[in-house]
Amino acid sequence: MKSHRQELWFETKTRRAYLNITPDVEAALVASGVREGLCLVNAMHITASVYINDDESGLLADYDDFLERLAPHAPTSQYRHNRTGEDNGDAHLKRQVMGREVVVAITAGKLDLGPWEQIFYGEFDGKRRKRVLVKIIGE
Repeated sequence: MKSHRQELWFETKTRRAYLNITPDVEAALVASGVREGLCLVNAMHITASVYINDDESGLLADYDDFLERLAPHAPTSQYRHNRTGEDNGDAHLKRQVMGREVVVAITAGKLDLGPWEQIFYGEFDGKRRKRVLVKIIGE
C-alpha cells in the first residue's frame, strides 16, 4: 500500500473566506500515484474547516450569511473564549458547524466526487498562514 502526505498552505486577505481547493487535492493525488484508495483532507487549525459542496457563488454567500447569523463575530465580548485575549470565539463555533475534514474515495486515479461536489477550505479567522493536510493511502 502506498501512502502520501502533503500540506497545503493558505493565507487569506480577509477574516472569512471559502477557497475551492479541489485542484490542489487533485494535484496531490497525481503526485501520490495512488489509483484506488482514500484521500483524507483536513484543516490543521481550529478556526478553519474543510467541507464538500457546490462551487456556486450564491451558496458561498449563503454559507457566510448563515454562519454569521449563527455565531456573529461582534460583539466579541459575547464569547467567554475571548476573555483570554483572543477575538475569534466565533471562528471556533463556525468551524465546528462546517467540520474539520472530508474523506473522498479514489477510483481509477481520480477523486470519486459527485457531479457538483468540490472540496473547500473554509477560513473563519484569516489573515494569517494556515495549513491543510492531504493524506492519501491506497494502491
